[in-house]
Amino acid sequence: MAYETIIYEKESGVATITLNRPQALNAFVPQMNQEVMDALKSGERDQDVRCFLITGAGRAFCAGQDLKGRTPDQKGSLGASLREKYNPMIRQIRHMEKIVIAAVNGVAAGAGCNFALACDLRVASEEAKFIQSFVRVGLAPDSGGSFILPRLVGLSKAMELLLLGETVDAHEAQRIGLVAKVFPTAEFADSARKLAGRVAAAPRGIGLIKRAVNHANLATLEVDLEYEACLQEIAGRSSDYDEGVRAFLEKRAPTFTGK
Repeated sequence: MAYETIIYEKESGVATITLNRPQALNAFVPQMNQEVMDALKSGERDQDVRCFLITGAGRAFCAGQDLKGRTPDQKGSLGASLREKYNPMIRQIRHMEKIVIAAVNGVAAGAGCNFALACDLRVASEEAKFIQSFVRVGLAPDSGGSFILPRLVGLSKAMELLLLGETVDAHEAQRIGLVAKVFPTAEFADSARKLAGRVAAAPRGIGLIKRAVNHANLATLEVDLEYEACLQEIAGRSSDYDEGVRAFLEKRAPTFTGK
């Protein structure tokens, strides 16, 4: 299958999905949501694929939603967007037995950050940065962030990251449990591929490990994804969200009014 917004490659049991909109820091547009979903489903069906490696082209992993398509006059329903475009990707990653590794090569912000957190394992380049940027544009967390983040770093730290929207560098991300390993930038791509190859060479039991952990921890994921969509619909209709998007596009600090 030909893709326009991602690169899909297979080698030695590893399916690599490279988010490929570097000019926009690999921010999501509907076509990329769909192509990622198609690639995940294709790899799940492919018996030659043992695990996935997801990374980004250029200097970013994924900057989240492309806000150029979410201006106040054309934002549409944010709740519907989550239900149709983002939540299916999170479900696919979490529910399939094959292991998914996020190789975070640069900034991972907003939905891009939570897309990485939904993966089974995360490794980071020394240049990686993680940002729960929703508060910066007047939104609630989405893409499973409210469910996954507290389970990785604890409730107090999760609230800090969500409420303040501060940037977390790679080594701090490792210290608090967001990523498993940090590799030097020059060695990052090779190191991530070697780790994926190690997972691809593991016995079938590795998939059963994922199933066991999912069974113990994901009982309310579906409920939380739907609740996030409801909250995001409310946030998306606020004046603060409109101001947040305008400020982001104009590269200035927003002036929120709480409305």
